[in-house]
Amino acid sequence: MSHTAREKAKLLARVRRIRGQVESIERALESEAGCSEVLHLLAASRGAMNGLMAEVLEDHVREHVAADDLSEAARTEGADELLAVIRAYLK
Repeated sequence: MSHTAREKAKLLARVRRIRGQVESIERALESEAGCSEVLHLLAASRGAMNGLMAEVLEDHVREHVAADDLSEAARTEGADELLAVIRAYLK
């Protein structure tokens, strides 16, 4: 079982909170809220998304790169997957 499956409920709860934050941005824009309010909402959702990304990345490293029971090939594959995600994230 993958680490995302084990942490499914917790991760989905975070995603649902992020969805709520994004919906609040939409509502603020629809109601023509001030730019300061919209910026605060954007910053909060970005922080929540970054927190989710950090949690999943940390779990990936622990399970697919640093776990004691992994073969060298599995570690390399886990590291390669991680690097691909980091490259995409930093674009």
